[in-house]
Amino acid sequence: MSGAGAPDLAVDASGLRIALLAGSWHEEIMTSLVEGARETLAGAGADVELFRVAGAFELPLAAQAALSPANEGGGGFDAAVCLGVIIRGGTPHFEYVCSAVTDGLTRVQLDTGKPVGFGVLTTDTEQQALDRSGRPGAPESKGREAAEAALHLAVTVRGIRETGLA
Repeated sequence: MSGAGAPDLAVDASGLRIALLAGSWHEEIMTSLVEGARETLAGAGADVELFRVAGAFELPLAAQAALSPANEGGGGFDAAVCLGVIIRGGTPHFEYVCSAVTDGLTRVQLDTGKPVGFGVLTTDTEQQALDRSGRPGAPESKGREAAEAALHLAVTVRGIRETGLA
């Protein structure tokens, strides 16, 4: 599996507010992704709020709303963990959605200056998605990994910014 050699990204996330954003397609897979992310975020001490969207394509706007400052009508969250499932079909739709979601979430992260954990599965088959979902017996948990990455980056960015205040 591609998760071999993954780093230990455990951090103390006490005081961080995290938006957990999850698509609604492929409910069995999404349930496991959400559980893995939620357990990781809570275990690190972060405050977590779950928001569901229709599908992966809707994640970039939800992330932008969550990460925008509260005084600008946003949620003011410190980071977002975005979870979704895109499984290849028989048309080019897969490529368009994957590209739009990836580019959109990258843009949100750079525009807001806040971390976006990327837990969007882009697979050829449903079995590949199940294997990455974190369900019992699955070799990987991309929900957990996306949460760890977002928390680690939030703490790292906070540290970088604090060095500029000295």
